[in-house]
Amino acid sequence: MKHILFQTVDPLEKTSVSSAVRTLLATLICLAVVASAADPAPPPPVSDTRVKQLQDLRFGMFVCWSFSTFSGTEWTPGIKGVSFFKATGCDTDQWARTAKEAGMGYILFLTKHHDGFCLWNTATTDRKVTKAPLGRDVLAEVKKSCDKYGLKLALYFSEGEWRQPGGLDDAATPAPKNQNQGGKNADLKKAQLKELLTQYGPIEYIWFDHAVGDGGLSHTETLAFCKSLQPDCFIGFNHGDQTGADIRLGEMGRPGPLSDHAAAGPHMKDEPSKSYRLAEFTYPILPKHKGGANWFYSLPEHDQLCHPTEKIYEDYLGAVKFGNIFALDVGPDYAGKLRDIDVRTLRQVGEMIRNGTNPVPRPKP
Repeated sequence: MKHILFQTVDPLEKTSVSSAVRTLLATLICLAVVASAADPAPPPPVSDTRVKQLQDLRFGMFVCWSFSTFSGTEWTPGIKGVSFFKATGCDTDQWARTAKEAGMGYILFLTKHHDGFCLWNTATTDRKVTKAPLGRDVLAEVKKSCDKYGLKLALYFSEGEWRQPGGLDDAATPAPKNQNQGGKNADLKKAQLKELLTQYGPIEYIWFDHAVGDGGLSHTETLAFCKSLQPDCFIGFNHGDQTGADIRLGEMGRPGPLSDHAAAGPHMKDEPSKSYRLAEFTYPILPKHKGGANWFYSLPEHDQLCHPTEKIYEDYLGAVKFGNIFALDVGPDYAGKLRDIDVRTLRQVGEMIRNGTNPVPRPKP
């Protein structure tokens, strides 16, 4: 006959064990909540189909148009009133038509530079183009022109702003200050990104400029927030933390395989992301020159300066070879039109693309 043994537990001991278990579970739940809030779960990767769709665009026009168009300098801090944006017109159809003639597949449009001036009709601030003398939602017009000419839309967005708390143009920020000192306002950044990603249709990718900081929202948080609104929108940062980025941006970069991180250009000194799916590179159509801006319209005395057609076409072929996308920066002038020399050059590039022209060997710079 088998003996069955019963283990007795002191009721007080049982109560103590249950209490300890409950405390442990509560602690684990709290830790999980804190960890979740501090480090959002990475979004699922974009599909191979989406990668191919973006690669097939190949070539785009990066349009930089803002306060710096009128200052003659690359960065323009210290501007208080939106009337500084003195544009006398805006011809987004000319931009899109020229892009189409150049064989481009998309426009990358600057929505906001470090000065915080918004080129769309945002509800977050009066520091916007619809309050300037031009009085028009330029991004809405760009979107309409892209649709008219069969182009896709991508967006540039400066993460930080000089005028936000702690920034260069924040009066409450104690000296010393420097131009790379952007303020932090995470709620503003999220509100503006929500507008851009919900009011202007599908966005191919966002080109985040980290030059004056992240605006108070980390890159991990920024990526998760954008993907929650448009999961198929590629997200990239020109430098800073690259974790989770699915497009490698290349400011002043060059064609090259994704394995060649140096192709991202001199500003990308950060560790590459394991989640990169493809690479972009960009540079201005203006060659190096003295005075004036580079990424924006420069000065009238530079109106005949332009990279040669052969260079642009050669870099286009390099982009195709390596599966990159190439965004050539072209800055509209005071009247909101592309320079004549830019239009001529881009049309010639488009002819070379359509004709499958063999590249002419050029001396190395």
